[in-house]
Amino acid sequence: MTAPSLDVRGLAYAYPDGHQALFGVDLTVERGERVALLGPNGAGKTTLVLHLNGILTGGAGGVTVAGLPVGKKHLAEIRRKVGIVFQDPDDQLFMPTVREDVAFGPAAAGVRGAELEAVVRRALERVGMERYADRPPHHLSFGQRRRVAVATVLAMEPEILVLDEPSSNLDPASRRELADILRSLDVTVLMVTHDLPYALELCPRAVILSEGVIAADGRTGEILADGELMARHRLELPFGFVPSSVA
Repeated sequence: MTAPSLDVRGLAYAYPDGHQALFGVDLTVERGERVALLGPNGAGKTTLVLHLNGILTGGAGGVTVAGLPVGKKHLAEIRRKVGIVFQDPDDQLFMPTVREDVAFGPAAAGVRGAELEAVVRRALERVGMERYADRPPHHLSFGQRRRVAVATVLAMEPEILVLDEPSSNLDPASRRELADILRSLDVTVLMVTHDLPYALELCPRAVILSEGVIAADGRTGEILADGELMARHRLELPFGFVPSSVA
């Protein structure tokens, strides 16, 4: 039986100042699922995500990625398997050209020569940015930079693609283009977002994390249509948006 992409069991975590961010989170994400992680600010979403690739450790409970426990023994492999795309692509792109940015991770992992060129080309093709390989990232639009940031992660062939507010600051065309790309990918997706229509469009399943615990887990449309649940966890749909308006 294939291990799930992500299995979180009893995860609790307090920061050194004593602030308890997570109180026993249980979450399983199967391979190929696209799941939206929703919740108000301060709910613990970032703390949870930082446990997925071992940036944060030392709490109670545990996390496994594709059957591997997150910890020092498997840290390099875990960080290859969990690809995080930050909200601001400029936090992720730092090389002189797009090609060099996408090649950075695989090259650091020992990929060289023709194999490296093929990896970079394939990653850029998956996000529709192969024509921009020799451009400096800072010459690209914000939406194009976000797509390159996705390519830098895809080049590592991750098990899970974690996206932090992927639709933020995108114009409508860039938003749609990124949605098309994300739908086409054959990886597990965990999308942290306040953009509830985007969550509904892309993720059949949604999880609400609120005050450090999982408050709801189910079909995205059903969760967004539950007005009482949404209000209780400070989540609001855009004015006039009806959850059934997106299939």
